[in-house]
Amino acid sequence: MKSFNSTLLFLCVLIIAGCNNKRSAPVIDILPADSAVVDTTVYGRCGDGTAMHTLELVTDKNDTIVYTLEGVDTCTDVQGGLFVGDRIAVIGERVNGLNEAMYAKKVINLTSLLGLWSSLDKRFEIREGGAVVSNTGEPKPYTEWKILNGKLVLSSDTFDIYSLGPDSLYLENDKGIYGYKRVRNENIDNKIDDTNK
Repeated sequence: MKSFNSTLLFLCVLIIAGCNNKRSAPVIDILPADSAVVDTTVYGRCGDGTAMHTLELVTDKNDTIVYTLEGVDTCTDVQGGLFVGDRIAVIGERVNGLNEAMYAKKVINLTSLLGLWSSLDKRFEIREGGAVVSNTGEPKPYTEWKILNGKLVLSSDTFDIYSLGPDSLYLENDKGIYGYKRVRNENIDNKIDDTNK
């Protein structure tokens, strides 16, 4: 027993001495500026097979993916509604307990997002293809948009879509929630041309 204890003590001393006060290499927390963020969003059109609890997505590559809209203990965050033929963006994942079905964590109806939006201090039109037309008199007008990992990126500002309805849009970031109303039957190009005359 004494030899076992002394052997164990000797091994512990060797392990401690072997470390020789070496620290592990520090973990880099910051990504290099030139690294691109990978977009996990899947884009396509809402298919005919979409129902109350399922979403059929016909992707831009013409593949069909069926997502479930109800998880084990949660429901999908659907913004803008699900209408057959509308262009949508989906953040999905495989979930255990759903028979390995794809679960849609977030769905954004891009067709519903398009249009002219106005608040007390901003007025901009989100157009298809990533363009945004803003009033040039604003201090920081938006010029482009995209969806990146389920978030709306307007020029250099990134927002979570808090709510997207037929006549309202609420965007959230670390500074707060911003509300916009949809302006109907009006094109911002005409308004800008009228103000420049």
